[in-house]
Amino acid sequence: MSTENSNTQSGIVIIGAGLAGWHVIDAIRSKDKNIPITLVTADNGDRYHKPMLTMAISQNKRVADLVRATGIEAAEAAQITLLAHTQVSDIDAVNQKLQLTSSAQSDATAIDYEKLVLAMGAHPIFPKSLPEDLVWHVNHIERFGQLQEQLATGSQHVAIVGAGMVGTEIAEDLLKAGHKITLIDLNDAPLSQMLPPQATARITKAIESQGIEFLGGYQVTGVTRNSDDKLHVSYEPIASTSENTAVKHLEPLIVDHVIASTGLLVDDKLPTAAGVEFDRRTGIVVDALTLRTHAANIYAIGDCMSINGVACRYVAPLRAQAATIADDILENEHDGYVHKPPMIRLKNKAISVMVIGVPQPSGNWQVKTDSADELVMNLLDDKEVVSATVTIKAPTIAKA
Repeated sequence: MSTENSNTQSGIVIIGAGLAGWHVIDAIRSKDKNIPITLVTADNGDRYHKPMLTMAISQNKRVADLVRATGIEAAEAAQITLLAHTQVSDIDAVNQKLQLTSSAQSDATAIDYEKLVLAMGAHPIFPKSLPEDLVWHVNHIERFGQLQEQLATGSQHVAIVGAGMVGTEIAEDLLKAGHKITLIDLNDAPLSQMLPPQATARITKAIESQGIEFLGGYQVTGVTRNSDDKLHVSYEPIASTSENTAVKHLEPLIVDHVIASTGLLVDDKLPTAAGVEFDRRTGIVVDALTLRTHAANIYAIGDCMSINGVACRYVAPLRAQAATIADDILENEHDGYVHKPPMIRLKNKAISVMVIGVPQPSGNWQVKTDSADELVMNLLDDKEVVSATVTIKAPTIAKA
């Protein structure tokens, strides 16, 4: 199928060529080989597994190793129209029309849609203290490739801001690749926005035992590039609630690179244009059973979507979400999407962390097992029913 812009394209249009967008295409094509599908993406549309980015540098995997199929190859295989390097500048939900701008064309173009799927993901948060021109993120394969090239010149010092799952995984990956790592977080321990202190204390101990420097309870106040071509990271302890306690200012960290892992936001431009209900932090509001938005014939999936006020930013549910959207678009009978919190696994080798359910740092956490090798805790709801379980184990050391 053509990869050029067209004024007459109609049928199903998908915005975003990440895992979510391609899953929708796979699901539709498994049920209907002929219905017209157009994929609009700001990049080249290559298919790759984004979670691999947090462990690829230590494995010496290049961008070419991670790409499963180029956008053109994948579009030809799926028999779709790919509009690569194309931005959606406006959505007219009343007339079901998209306005597009493309690097290949100077003039804007318009295409119609019968059904529209928003799969454009979410964007990294860059606080004012982390200028985008000086700070990396590992949320897209193109930026990953650029960072990898910079790190390939030899051992370097990298500061990672944000010790959630992604930041903690990247820290170990870069350490294994031979780099010096400083991990900085507002909280006292990694994964503190997900798990209780008794659990996060074990994670802290494990990553520090590897040689990762962890600065918990600190906020980054600025990043500047000095005449020595190094990055100077200013940071300070979180301000005390006491008016009599002065904040201690520390000497800046001097590093080669800074990576931001400070969360995701949904860009407001397209949801606003489409008139769909959304929140920048959690995503576009959809019907829990059909994944339809409040606008007629518009669906949402993946990182840009929320169900019952909760963001859906894990890979595991995407296939089921895509299958539901495919059935609903094709008007097949279906039971509706049933959202099940996925099993969450930290990919670090220094410690095994597995979470099921919907964890939160506070609440009625009860210890089920507590030994040197294993910690198991259950989170009980108001009815004393287990709503989440975390299992933390020491790594298994192979015997000679």
